Amino acid sequence: MIEQYASKKTMQKMSVKINNSDFTFSPGKHNQLQKAIIEEFAPRFAPNSECLYVGDTEQKDLVKNEGKLKALGFEITLHDKMPDVVLYSEEKDWIYFVEAVTSVGPMDPKRIKELEEMTKNVSAGKIYTTAFLDFKTFKKFSEMLAWETEVWLAESPDHMIHLNGDKFMGPRK
Repeated sequence: MIEQYASKKTMQKMSVKINNSDFTFSPGKHNQLQKAIIEEFAPRFAPNSECLYVGDTEQKDLVKNEGKLKALGFEITLHDKMPDVVLYSEEKDWIYFVEAVTSVGPMDPKRIKELEEMTKNVSAGKIYTTAFLDFKTFKKFSEMLAWETEVWLAESPDHMIHLNGDKFMGPRK
């Protein structure tokens, strides 16, 4: 009976390939969006990037490359709240901080300030992106989003929304 229940739980999980390794996410909209960020957003807008961090709703630090994060200048403590997905393009020396928003947590001014403090010693360019599954969810949070950030919608994966600034996709100064 234990095997039967275990197999049902495994079947519900979503498979995802991260840095050429196979992982599974637990079911749910948040992880569905994180899967889309890794499989759809990253190849389009952060090509050849490495996923340095992604959590799962059940396993908080599913992927966490502490060595690389520290080498880039991150100051990680137990109380720091990592963005949902952190990607790094060595070619461009850009770090993509992506918040997967289904119910809370967009890149608002407070969140940007927290991330800036956590990454004050990071010299790589920083790109702040809020990802949503759809326009309906985006509209709920649109007034909270920080200027000079990016928005990506999984339902329209080929497009980005840029909130002001002098260029479309690039690190904040």
